[in-house]
Parts: sequence; C-alpha cells; structure tokens
Amino acid sequence: MAFDIEMIKKVYANFGPRVEAARKLVGRPLTLSEKILYAHLWEGNTNTSYNRGVDYVDFAPDRVAMQDATAQMALLQFMQAGRPKVAVPSTVHCDHLITAKLGAAIDLPAANTESKEVFDFLSSVSNKYGIGFWKPGAGIIHQVVLENYAFPGGMMIGTDSHTVNAGGLGMVAIGVGGADACDVMAGLPWELKFPKLIGVKLTGKLNGWTSPKDVILKVAGILTVKGGTGAIVEYFGEGAQNLSCTGKGTICNMGAEIGATTSTFGYDESMERYLRATNRADVADAANAIKEHLTGDAEVYAEPEKYFDQLIEINLSELEPYLNGPFTPDLATPISKMKEVAAANGWPLKVEWGLIGSCTNSSYEDLSRAASIAKQAVDKGLTTKAEFGINPGSEQVRYTANRDGLLATFENLNATIFTNACGPCIGMWDRVGAEKQEKNTIVHSFNRNFAKRADGNPNTYAFVTSPEVVAAIAIAGDLGFNPLTDTLTNNKGEQVKLDPPKGDELPVNGYAVEDAGYQEPAKDGSGVQVIVSPTSHRLQLLDPFAAWEGTDLKGLKLLIKAKGKCTTDHISMAGPWLKFRGHLDNISNNMLIGAVNFFNEKTDSVKNELTGEYGPVPATQRAYKAAGIGSIVVGDENYGEGSSREHAAMEPRHLGVRAVLVKSFARIHETNLKKQGMLGLTFANKEDYDKILEDDTIDIIGLTTFAPNVPLTLVLNHANGTKEEIVVNHSYNAQQIEWFKAGGALNIIRREAAAKNA
Repeated sequence: MAFDIEMIKKVYANFGPRVEAARKLVGRPLTLSEKILYAHLWEGNTNTSYNRGVDYVDFAPDRVAMQDATAQMALLQFMQAGRPKVAVPSTVHCDHLITAKLGAAIDLPAANTESKEVFDFLSSVSNKYGIGFWKPGAGIIHQVVLENYAFPGGMMIGTDSHTVNAGGLGMVAIGVGGADACDVMAGLPWELKFPKLIGVKLTGKLNGWTSPKDVILKVAGILTVKGGTGAIVEYFGEGAQNLSCTGKGTICNMGAEIGATTSTFGYDESMERYLRATNRADVADAANAIKEHLTGDAEVYAEPEKYFDQLIEINLSELEPYLNGPFTPDLATPISKMKEVAAANGWPLKVEWGLIGSCTNSSYEDLSRAASIAKQAVDKGLTTKAEFGINPGSEQVRYTANRDGLLATFENLNATIFTNACGPCIGMWDRVGAEKQEKNTIVHSFNRNFAKRADGNPNTYAFVTSPEVVAAIAIAGDLGFNPLTDTLTNNKGEQVKLDPPKGDELPVNGYAVEDAGYQEPAKDGSGVQVIVSPTSHRLQLLDPFAAWEGTDLKGLKLLIKAKGKCTTDHISMAGPWLKFRGHLDNISNNMLIGAVNFFNEKTDSVKNELTGEYGPVPATQRAYKAAGIGSIVVGDENYGEGSSREHAAMEPRHLGVRAVLVKSFARIHETNLKKQGMLGLTFANKEDYDKILEDDTIDIIGLTTFAPNVPLTLVLNHANGTKEEIVVNHSYNAQQIEWFKAGGALNIIRREAAAKNA
C-alpha cells in the first residue's frame, strides 16, 4: 500500500469537481498543468481566471520533500515557526553528504561517521515533527520519491531543483528554497506566479541507441538554460505514451536545466505499470477512477498551438543520441557530430571517466540498458579504456539490480559501485588527481556540468549523455566514438561493433529489497529533544534577520560585479562545502567565491573600499559588516541559475549584503532572496550594467514608498564626484514587500505563531 493513501484519495475526490469548475471559469479546454494548478488552489474553487506569467497565486501543495543538505536549513527555520508538527506529509532524504571515493562498502560507513552529527540532527527533528526520514544509503531523494510518494495529479514542493523529477508520474513537482518548504510545513499557502505553458509534442518511438535522456538534451539545446523560466513544460502525444515512467522522470528531471518551473506528462499505462510494480496498486486504482482528468483535454492536444504559449515538436523515431557540454547543459551536440565539433573546439577526446547515476538516470531501466552494453563488451573481448562508476538510485533499485546480476556485469568491466547517493553529480567525489587541475574529459548521465561541478577541477570537460552512451564511451575511451557506426578492437585484435542497448522497463521478477532505509516518525514527538551544540562546526541555530530600518538604503558599497554565468554553484559552492549546510556562518565563507569579478577577471578577488586592497569576497563583506556598511551585488543574465539552494540567498543576507541587482534572475533564486528579506532588483535598461563602476557608492531610493509595479531608483555616486541615476525594476507583490519590511518571511510566521500562542 502507498504512503499517505488517504491524502491521495482526498485530492482525487476534489479533483474532478475543481477541474470542471475551472474549465467553466476560463471558458475553454484545459491543459494537464492547468488542471493540477486549479485543483490545488489554496482557497479551493475560485472565481478568478489567472493570467499566465502575471498573477501571483496561493497554492496548497500535497507534500514536501527535502534532501539532507538543504533540509538542515529548512528545518532550522521550521524549528522557529512555533508549530508542533508538519501540516502536510513531509520527508527528509540523506543522499548528498556521502562522498564517492572507493565504493559503497567503504564510503557509506565513512559518511555515517563523518556526518553523524548532521544525520542524528535530521533524524531527531524528523522524529519530533512527524517527518518521514530516509537514512543514508536509502537512495537519491528523487528516485525514492518516484518509487514511494509521487502520484498523478498531485502537487509537491521540494528543497532541491530536481524535485521536478516527479513529473514523470504526472505531478506538478517544483523545486523551492527551504523558507518556502517551511511555510507549507507550517500550514501556510505557497505562493507562485501562475506559470506560462510550453507544450512539447512527441511523435514516433525511440529506437536503437536513442533514449529518453536524448529528448531533454535536444529540448535543452532548443530552449537554452533560461528558455523555460517561468513556465511549465507539458509533454504529450503518441511519443509520450511510448515512453516508460522512469524515462518520463528523466525528461522532467532535466527540465531544471532549462529553468522550467516544472515539467509533466499526462497519466497513462506506463505510469499505471510503474505504480503497480512499486506496490501502489491502490494509487493506480484511484487514478484510473479519474483518469480523464489526469491528462490534458483532447481539444488541447488536437490543436496545441491554441493553448500553449510555445510549442515544440520532436519525432522520436528520427532523434539521435546527444552529448551536451562542456560547462553548460544546453550545448547540444548530436553524437554523429561530436568528433568534428570536439576537434574544432579543442575539447580533449581522451575520456578519463564514465559515470552512471544521479537522480536523472539511476532507475532499474537505466541500469539494465547500460548493463546490456557492459555485458556485450565482456562477451566480445573488450575492456574499458576509461574508469567506470555506477550510482544506483535507491536501495530498492540496487538490491533488485544486484539480484538480477546487473551489478556483477558492471563489476566484470571493472566498474566501481558507489553508494545509492548523489556522489559525483553534486561534487561529492573524491577524485584522485583532480587537485592537479589537468585538462581532461569525463562523460556522465547526470544533469549539470558547470565548471568544477563534479570534481572541483575547472579544467574537467564534462559531457551529459544517456547511461548507455556513457557505457559505450567509457569502453572506447574516446569522446568522438559513435557506437551507431564505429567499431572497436578487442583482445584478439578483431574489429567488433556494439549492438544497440536492451533493457527492461521494469524488473521481470519484480522489485525486491530487504531494508529500504525508512524511519517512521514518532506518533507523538513532543518528548523528542533536538540538541545542537553551541560549539558545533556543522550546525548552528538561527537568529532572526533584522527588520528593514524604514529608510532608503544609502552609502552601499559594491561588493562584486559578477561577469557572465553566475550559478548557485558560483554563489555557494557544493562539494566540500556541503558539510556546512547547517551552519550559516561557516558556509558563508564560500559566498560568491566562484563568481568572476568584472573588473579583474578573477574569482574570489574584490576590492575592499575601506582599505583599497583586493581580497576574498567573504572576508571583504565581513569587513563591511563589521563597519556597519551595507553592500550590493551586481550580476548578469539568469543570475542564480542551477540548484534550489537558499544558502545562495541566506549567505549574503547573513553577511550584510542589502540588494542583488542583475539583468535577469533564475526563478528559484529570486524567490529565495525575497523570502530572506533581501532586495532582488533588475536593470530596467540592461545596458546600465556597464555604468556600475568598481569604486561606486550606491543609494537605493524609493523604499519608503515601496509598492508593486513601481520601479526604484539607484544613485551611482562615482569616485570622481559625479553622479548617475538609473531605474531598476522589481517583481515584489504586496505580500513580498511585507517580507522585506519584516526582515524575512519567517519573521512573519514567527510573529503570527507567538500571537496565536499568547
């Protein structure tokens, strides 16, 4: 039986009537995305037809999911909210704080020792507040959610940008910061600007070496890393119905890489098969009873150009495998072109590592298809020219894959089986030799490939592709190898060709597991003690941020003018810094150390206007804070692209940055700034970015009359005594302005809880 089946039945009981009411209200057929959104309005039925990309709307998500790195800050905030128990089903998953080095048998016990304090904290907080806890080794959050919690037509938020993976089971699942999760767990509505809609019509059927991963790799090439911003991507068509459920999850998962709010598919037979295979026949039966509501209306899919803001069509029968990269997930190259493109760009052709796993591609189907390539290699006398690593997605997948001989097949090809965890995908990879920073190439089935992302080496050229292509290229050791056409030399000197991969959508003998790694919370957690040592280097209780002082902000120093791509990895690096995700002051020592300073083209080197000397960004900002001086960060396009990590907003807030001014924001990061009481501003004229000089002192004018849709003014006081005024925009609504005035959304929750308990 499924978790939270009564909650799911309640959602389904209301779903049909709410969809019918919404259809009458808007006066036209509805997409699946619209059905789910209107069915989850905080107020229930509505008399308002919302404008896409314009109206802010309050929603009532069905559940919350958190991974261990982001859960720490989310739960530290929830502990201040004054609530005895979470208001909606919530879970914590320990998957980020496990370093991949020697293999699961050694790495997992090492992680349990190194991060015991954090795991114990998360376990006790979960126990106290009624949160389901998945232990280290249980699996990657998004795979575990797909196997246990996701359900068609549901709405979920999660403190990880790849929460969107659950769209593979027909959910609207959205990545958020911990403050948003805190709101929902506290029983408050969750606010989102009503998304625009991008339709992707899939025709035909995948064949040969092509996989679901290639669908999203192609879409990323079309839309770029910000083309989906503010939109839900809805996949439909006969091609969509020909995909497996976990394949759909892969496609939705990487929707985060195009900036999409989320991605989703309509309920179909592949989802039903997956639900039944994962012991959720009760959910499948309930979904079948309302299945006409769990997909877009027929009229929408018949004439999609009338109902979507943008439409893309892809014929799966003609699609070929892709490799995307390096350094950005939207640089899409068909495998047939890679050899010439790599040569033209000077990309190293010798491949050092092939890595399979991550929340994007670690299902049983993924492993079985890649294992079919590995088995061929062994049978045909081939060995891997590159090193080879595997991260199963969950203990259930690992146990089943081991039972069925898939892991032994990989090991016969000298693969290392890492823990059921994120590992190299999020920089938790202790790669031998990475510190030498040598130029090299790796291929992986992950989602992101920003510089330094996997191993900390800025000269590692990482390419994203499917698990089966990773296996083939790891065997060849050559980025330019095309398994569709090329041959390899075996141990007998013969030329052999790899056959197309084969795999099972679901395990023939069913899934199996001895211990999935789940800890059910205490029925009554009132007696559970949560202890955080005041001398801990890993955990730190939070102090409330100060409220706005009620005046315009004057005399701000320019901390940094970031040049080019500035992702959340640049603002708050992962990898070794993950250990400090529960200690705001310690992790603030990584603030913006990866951002490129416009004025000297260096990272972690900015001018301290108090001394005139250059130094690290965090140290410079700490000097401003000690002197009682505020500062401003200036950025380029799509600032804050990448993960949902709210540390990228909390660190500058903690250290005294008052505003972030950019050409454009990634959605989650802009929301995180607002939640923490920061000013997130955009240039009204993007060319004004060029007017910001290194020695400027900056005033922000108009805050005493701060109002929605009313621009603010920046006064640039140049060092030569001249002044310039520029207009800056913001997207704050009335409620978000109150967050700013209160010093953060959590201060309002705390204030309301105190009043209620008084």
